[in-house]
Amino acid sequence: MPASDRLVAAARKARRRAIAPYSKFKVGAALETADGIIITGCNIENATYGLTVCAERVAVFKAISEGIKKFEAIAIAAPSKRPAAPCGACRQILWEFCGDIWIHMDSLRGLRLSLRL
Repeated sequence: MPASDRLVAAARKARRRAIAPYSKFKVGAALETADGIIITGCNIENATYGLTVCAERVAVFKAISEGIKKFEAIAIAAPSKRPAAPCGACRQILWEFCGDIWIHMDSLRGLRLSLRL
Protein backbone atom coordinates (compact mmCIF):
# COMPACT_ATOMS: atom_id res chain seq x y z
CA MET A 1 0.00 0.00 0.00
CA PRO A 2 1.47 3.40 -0.96
CA ALA A 3 2.34 5.71 1.91
CA SER A 4 -0.52 8.10 1.17
CA ASP A 5 -3.02 5.19 1.21
CA ARG A 6 -1.64 4.03 4.55
CA LEU A 7 -1.93 7.54 5.99
CA VAL A 8 -5.45 8.06 4.64
CA ALA A 9 -6.54 4.74 6.15
CA ALA A 10 -5.13 5.84 9.53
CA ALA A 11 -6.88 9.23 9.24
CA ARG A 12 -10.19 7.54 8.44
CA LYS A 13 -9.81 5.31 11.47
CA ALA A 14 -8.92 8.27 13.73
CA ARG A 15 -12.03 10.08 12.44
CA ARG A 16 -14.21 7.49 14.20
CA ARG A 17 -13.00 8.85 17.56
CA ALA A 18 -13.90 12.48 16.77
CA ILE A 19 -16.24 14.32 19.10
CA ALA A 20 -18.41 16.62 16.98
CA PRO A 21 -21.86 16.87 18.61
CA TYR A 22 -22.48 20.39 17.28
CA SER A 23 -21.17 20.45 13.71
CA LYS A 24 -21.51 16.69 13.06
CA PHE A 25 -18.36 17.21 10.93
CA LYS A 26 -15.98 14.49 12.12
CA VAL A 27 -12.39 14.81 10.92
CA GLY A 28 -9.42 12.48 11.31
CA ALA A 29 -5.74 13.21 10.72
CA ALA A 30 -2.68 11.00 10.48
CA LEU A 31 0.77 12.58 10.69
CA GLU A 32 3.77 10.61 9.40
CA THR A 33 7.12 11.20 11.08
CA ALA A 34 10.47 11.11 9.30
CA ASP A 35 10.92 7.62 10.84
CA GLY A 36 7.64 6.37 9.35
CA ILE A 37 5.68 6.43 12.60
CA ILE A 38 2.05 7.50 12.29
CA ILE A 39 0.54 9.78 14.94
CA THR A 40 -3.23 10.30 14.70
CA GLY A 41 -5.65 12.97 15.81
CA CYS A 42 -9.35 13.75 15.60
CA ASN A 43 -11.34 16.93 16.05
CA ILE A 44 -12.73 17.54 19.52
CA GLU A 45 -15.58 20.04 19.83
CA ASN A 46 -17.10 21.64 22.90
CA ALA A 47 -19.97 24.02 23.56
CA THR A 48 -17.85 27.16 23.24
CA TYR A 49 -16.74 26.25 19.70
CA GLY A 50 -13.76 28.60 20.19
CA LEU A 51 -12.01 25.98 22.30
CA THR A 52 -12.57 23.26 19.70
CA VAL A 53 -9.36 21.64 18.46
CA CYS A 54 -8.95 20.38 14.91
CA ALA A 55 -7.67 16.90 14.07
CA GLU A 56 -4.47 18.19 12.47
CA ARG A 57 -3.45 20.16 15.55
CA VAL A 58 -4.23 17.24 17.85
CA ALA A 59 -1.89 15.03 15.79
CA VAL A 60 0.91 17.63 15.71
CA PHE A 61 0.62 18.39 19.43
CA LYS A 62 0.63 14.68 20.31
CA ALA A 63 3.80 14.16 18.27
CA ILE A 64 5.61 17.18 19.66
CA SER A 65 4.66 16.26 23.23
CA GLU A 66 6.42 12.94 22.63
CA GLY A 67 9.59 14.67 21.39
CA ILE A 68 9.07 14.08 17.68
CA LYS A 69 10.21 16.99 15.51
CA LYS A 70 10.58 15.77 11.91
CA PHE A 71 7.62 15.01 9.68
CA GLU A 72 6.99 13.88 6.11
CA ALA A 73 3.24 14.10 5.49
CA ILE A 74 -0.22 14.40 6.96
CA ALA A 75 -3.51 12.89 5.77
CA ILE A 76 -6.87 14.46 6.54
CA ALA A 77 -10.15 12.57 6.19
CA ALA A 78 -13.37 14.62 6.27
CA PRO A 79 -16.97 14.08 5.10
CA SER A 80 -16.98 16.76 2.44
CA LYS A 81 -17.93 17.01 -1.23
CA ARG A 82 -14.36 17.97 -2.05
CA PRO A 83 -11.15 17.18 -0.16
CA ALA A 84 -11.03 19.51 2.86
CA ALA A 85 -7.90 21.59 3.34
CA PRO A 86 -6.58 22.49 6.80
CA CYS A 87 -8.02 25.67 8.35
CA GLY A 88 -5.82 28.72 8.85
CA ALA A 89 -4.89 27.86 12.43
CA CYS A 90 -3.89 24.34 11.39
CA ARG A 91 -1.87 25.63 8.44
CA GLN A 92 0.04 27.92 10.79
CA ILE A 93 0.83 25.07 13.22
CA LEU A 94 1.74 22.70 10.37
CA TRP A 95 4.06 25.28 8.80
CA GLU A 96 5.81 26.18 12.06
CA PHE A 97 6.28 22.63 13.34
CA CYS A 98 6.28 20.46 10.20
CA GLY A 99 7.50 22.66 7.35
CA ASP A 100 6.62 22.07 3.71
CA ILE A 101 5.19 18.56 4.16
CA TRP A 102 2.79 16.68 1.89
CA ILE A 103 -0.89 17.06 2.72
CA HIS A 104 -3.13 14.20 1.54
CA MET A 105 -6.80 15.25 1.71
CA ASP A 106 -9.55 12.63 1.48
CA SER A 107 -13.24 13.49 0.99
CA LEU A 108 -14.50 10.01 2.01
CA ARG A 109 -16.27 9.99 -1.37
CA GLY A 110 -13.38 8.77 -3.48
CA LEU A 111 -11.89 12.20 -4.11
CA ARG A 112 -8.34 12.85 -2.96
CA LEU A 113 -5.94 15.70 -3.40
CA SER A 114 -2.26 15.78 -2.44
CA LEU A 115 -0.37 19.07 -2.23
CA ARG A 116 2.68 20.47 -0.50
CA LEU A 117 1.86 22.79 2.37
